[in-house]
Amino acid sequence: MTDRIRVGIIGAGTNTRDKHLPGLQAIDGVSVEVVCNRSRESGERVAEEFNIPRVADHWEEVANDPEIDAVMIGTWPYLHAPATLAALSAGKHVLCEARMAMNAAEAMGMLEASRARPDQVAQIVPSPMTLPWDRFLKRNLDEGLIGDLLAVDVFANSGAFRDPERPMTWREDRELSGLNTMMLGIYYEALARWTGHARSVRAQGQITVPYRTTADGVQKQIRIPDHLDVFGELENGATYHIRCSQVTGACPTPNDFILYGSTGTLRLNLSDAALTLHRPDQDPETLEVPESEREHWRVEEEFIGAIRGEESVRLTPFDEGLKYMEFTQAVADELAVSP
Repeated sequence: MTDRIRVGIIGAGTNTRDKHLPGLQAIDGVSVEVVCNRSRESGERVAEEFNIPRVADHWEEVANDPEIDAVMIGTWPYLHAPATLAALSAGKHVLCEARMAMNAAEAMGMLEASRARPDQVAQIVPSPMTLPWDRFLKRNLDEGLIGDLLAVDVFANSGAFRDPERPMTWREDRELSGLNTMMLGIYYEALARWTGHARSVRAQGQITVPYRTTADGVQKQIRIPDHLDVFGELENGATYHIRCSQVTGACPTPNDFILYGSTGTLRLNLSDAALTLHRPDQDPETLEVPESEREHWRVEEEFIGAIRGEESVRLTPFDEGLKYMEFTQAVADELAVSP
């Protein structure tokens, strides 16, 4: 058991500043010792804001720092595999931001490296938006609340109309995001917690805006779809359909999970934070999750608890991260997208 845990930060983007840094610094015996961001200047701003003693000029300095016990990797996906492999090789525990990697091959390499070092904790930041409902949904589906699960619809839509003038983001840049496409992996990871994984994958996608301009004024070709439909069969035999879109303006179901059973339907509307049960000839019933089953964000607490031997990583271990990256890879393969 380790009492004092010294953490280094590689990449201090929005989620790291909003969640990981405050979460880590709130835990007794944990100190954030060094940060490396995309530039020295941005790293210094983060260090000042969070009272971090040192700023590194390159991420490898953090991964190999002998004064560090654990590394939090908060970069875009392009650096997840290299930084994870380097940190594990240097004897560090690793908490890596989602999505796990650029593609399934990188994710497999990360998993194999972590298995070679079983005494080091390796965790992926989990899909967060369904945490309050996950345990409740899983239990009720297993107990037959809606009978046999027949089909699932998942909608991950921005609700925006097509906007050719919008600047390019890192999520649309294959060099930074890899095969990850919009919110596909985030929603699929959540769904798989309740239903298990996909047995088959078919996909159709569109790139409705073929070129966008970066923040630096450079026009780049878009290679990641902005409208995507994925469908197939789950391991339990139910069919599924996932739609991710940035161009379906005024969509009536922007962020929904709809699970159709033989005796009822469950709809989790994330926009309204409402879970509704629909049965034949009955009015819809809003279901309230008991506090005992309601999960909350505790990623940093779980990571440190696993390092201290107090618990195991549940959300999300590397083997589960590989599964959603294999799904992402299968979708890209269906679309004939080269890695």
